[in-house]
Parts: sequence; structure tokens; C-alpha cells
Amino acid sequence: MPMTTPFDGLQPHVRAHVASALQRAGLDTWIPEGPGKWSLPLKFLPEGGWVELMRLEPGTKLPLHRHHGEVHGLNLQGQRRLDDGRIIGVGDYVFEPTGNVDSWEAVGDEVLVLHVVVRGDVDYVALDGTVQRHITTADVRAGYQALCAERGLLTRLA
Repeated sequence: MPMTTPFDGLQPHVRAHVASALQRAGLDTWIPEGPGKWSLPLKFLPEGGWVELMRLEPGTKLPLHRHHGEVHGLNLQGQRRLDDGRIIGVGDYVFEPTGNVDSWEAVGDEVLVLHVVVRGDVDYVALDGTVQRHITTADVRAGYQALCAERGLLTRLA
């Protein structure tokens, strides 16, 4: 189910968070990141990293990745299944330490919305550990700025 508005599939309590975040960021919609995945930046951290809302359609899987810093994730809507089989639901919090390597999937019938604090860079890796893609704070910021420029929007996040 492709997203047609920034609020499709969102519960009323999450809509308010998304509306506020879109306004602060100066965006008119989520930033597309691939099939079934979007992000909405909330803050770029001066020491490296970022805070965002992440949106995944059910069945969308995050590929294997490694974090260069710690990650904090709070489910606001929907569910995700971690590599170890745990189902993380609304209100559940997950801490990932520096160096953590994992993948996970949005499951169930509802759109997953996750509040994430990412400290440091992220590597998408193959099963043998080789880096397929390296993402920095500058990359995430550049994606935000490019979308704003493409749509004639003012960038509001530093």
C-alpha cells in the first residue's frame, strides 16, 4: 500500500506527532528511503547522529546493518520483529549498543512508526561483514536538504 499523504495509515495520536515534526522540519511529506520505508528528521546531532521518525509498511525489512554508536528506538505505532524473534509493539523501547549488527522487519497489519535516536554512522553489511553502504550524519542531512530543494521548501533543521 503506497503512501499518498503524510498521514496515511497513522493512528490519531501519531498524526499529531507527525504534523508537528513536518512543520518543524519544513517538509510537506516523509522522505522516501526505498520501497516501504520513509523517514522524517527531527534533529541532527552536533556530535554526529540524528533523531528521526521512521515509517515502514508491514512486510518491509531493514537489511543487515551495523551501528557505529548506540541507538535508541521507541515504537509509536505498529510492530516489528527483531532477529531474535521478539515482537516489539507500541510503547516498547529497544536499546542497541555501539557495534550492534542486526536486521528487523515491520510485521502485522499496521504501519510501523518508530522514534529513533541514532548516534554515529551506520553500515549496511553483507553476511560476511563487508560494508555495502556507509551512511553518515552528513548523508542524512544532505538527503533532507535535497528533498527540500527539489520541492522548493526551506530547510529548517541545522
